[in-house]
Amino acid sequence: MKPPCDEAAIRSANSRDACAPHAAPWILAATILASSMAFIDSTVVNVALPALQTSLHASVAGVQWVVESYGLFLGALILVGGTLGDVFGRRLMFLAGVVVFALASMACGLAANIEQLVIARSVQGVGAAFLVPGSLSIISASFDEKRRGQAIGTWSGFTAITAAAGPVIGGWLIQHASWRWAFFLNAPIAAAVIVISIWKIPETREPQAGAVDWMGTLLAIAGLGGVVYGFIESESIGWGNGRVYGSLIAGVICLVVFGFVEAESRSPMVPPALFLSRSFRGANLLTLFLYAALGIFFFLYPLKIF
Repeated sequence: MKPPCDEAAIRSANSRDACAPHAAPWILAATILASSMAFIDSTVVNVALPALQTSLHASVAGVQWVVESYGLFLGALILVGGTLGDVFGRRLMFLAGVVVFALASMACGLAANIEQLVIARSVQGVGAAFLVPGSLSIISASFDEKRRGQAIGTWSGFTAITAAAGPVIGGWLIQHASWRWAFFLNAPIAAAVIVISIWKIPETREPQAGAVDWMGTLLAIAGLGGVVYGFIESESIGWGNGRVYGSLIAGVICLVVFGFVEAESRSPMVPPALFLSRSFRGANLLTLFLYAALGIFFFLYPLKIF
């Protein structure tokens, strides 16, 4: 999963409350550990799919929802998570995301059926949508311009390493314990993040933060959810089923309306002016193709259904 990080924006942000030098390692440790939970869970689950499919007697569509429900809520809410941090406090929303993610992880590990697991994974995605942008905004607020580049590089490097380590960790846990421990592992990490955050991270806000684009958020969730539901369920109930093409049509309509709402909003979740940039369009299109290919490969390969 690509870290949702606009490095240029973070480097140029104002840092009115730069942290003391002795606190910097602790702030980096907390933000790296928290983000690592989100990135590990985006990769470790793929390795666990065959084991949890057998354990919970799930269909292929069911295990698809285990993966996609997490990404759906993370993708739809990540910009809102950043805005709420600016309005209500970066540390507060960061800690809220960590707590939600940890509780949802425990629920994933205790799930008795595939439906409970999918619901818990959705809540995990909500928690990740708060803690990941919270990590970056805390770094932006805590480090001055001279130290910010190094801090961002350290954060990016360690989170990339942990994301890559996800399949290895998942395979080891499945072989020697259970797929459930891939989720239980988040609990002690979250506890350490909470302690460090309360102890060392100061609270910061953005005085000129804009309003939260709730209408855009709801349309994004409905649109993406409708399209994802239609494609996943088409495998089990067929393209001719009313639920499939109905959800696809509704999802596309919501996404079209989302574009119009964002164009008229004073504080849009996704400013349409960004798409006037050829570089922005090209980078996002390339990212779409890259992660679509990676996502389908890492989903199908463990299941051996090529």
